[in-house]
Amino acid sequence: MESYKRVVETAELALIKGEYNFCIEYLYPIIESYPSSSKEGVNLRTIIITALTGINKKEEAKKFCKELLKSHDYKVRENANTLMEIIESPEIKKPENWNITIESNPTLNKKSLNSLMPNKKIKNEQKFINTSNIPTGETKPFQKGFIFIISLLLLLLIPLLSGCVKIENTLDLSEIDSINNNLKIESKYIKKFPWQINFEQKIKKIFPDADISEGELDFYIKNKNLNIETAQEALYKIQKTAGEILGESTDLRIKSTEKNFFFLKKYNYKMDFDLQNLENINDVELTFNIINPNKVSVRDYSNPNIEISKNFIKWNLIPGEKNSIEFSFWNWNKLILGFILILLIIMIAYILRFYRYKLGTSYPELPSN
Repeated sequence: MESYKRVVETAELALIKGEYNFCIEYLYPIIESYPSSSKEGVNLRTIIITALTGINKKEEAKKFCKELLKSHDYKVRENANTLMEIIESPEIKKPENWNITIESNPTLNKKSLNSLMPNKKIKNEQKFINTSNIPTGETKPFQKGFIFIISLLLLLLIPLLSGCVKIENTLDLSEIDSINNNLKIESKYIKKFPWQINFEQKIKKIFPDADISEGELDFYIKNKNLNIETAQEALYKIQKTAGEILGESTDLRIKSTEKNFFFLKKYNYKMDFDLQNLENINDVELTFNIINPNKVSVRDYSNPNIEISKNFIKWNLIPGEKNSIEFSFWNWNKLILGFILILLIIMIAYILRFYRYKLGTSYPELPSN
């Protein structure tokens, strides 16, 4: 089987040349080898949809679009919906007045044409030819599929323009005494940027004991079993390193308080992330996710950069601004619950022992003096 890179190059070259039939015949036998759930399968299906639409085989193109609509990736489904709308859009007929026609006057004779010819002497002196008023001939319509290809290219440029690098940090507070912090960096470009590689190398040195995995376009690091203080310290180190790499200062402040209510505890967090010095950074998409033990309450529900789903918070950070969030949640007081449970077990054991002793045993008793 040919490598994926070679397959894509061959298919894209066929599209550029307008050889849609060749592109379809080339991809059909191997398309099933790349499932629609994979990144490679999505790219190849997008190419074959373009080729099928280019030769007006819209029904077959819809079948591949429906495969992409079942993807678990939201962006893939969104792009598939857009492609489906383009395929199902009605064809627009070309108005007749778009063509330029040149009518010849039969009354013109050879003499009149000679009289219109410029003098040879003047022609030799003329250095430049004025072609502004000379008709260029009939305006030819675009080839079939041209508008679709342009629309597709513009559609594919949207994610590139929205941010070349995506940095996503997830703070998992499900176990308040054993916090996990996950940092994921994903490049949407062909390869990683130099500053991205430098940042990843420094992060690996700062957290040598963390779980680390890296690929050609992504980098993932996980710090496990942290308490509140060490989790905050890890976040401070990450933001400080990022500011040094980007050459601008950033400031992260985290305030946490807890209140005991016998069986329950209430945790309050306030985070201020000052990114005002990063106003010229437009190619980075920053997201801070927070997983809470129970249903979370956010103070500013009207903030469009904050998305809430039960115990999950998605906080989109905006470069060039001061980002703030304040939230709280309830959690069981495990120390009190454990103490009460132990006390309850002791009491039950004592009661059983007492009644068992009172009932006596079935063995014969010795006569007493």
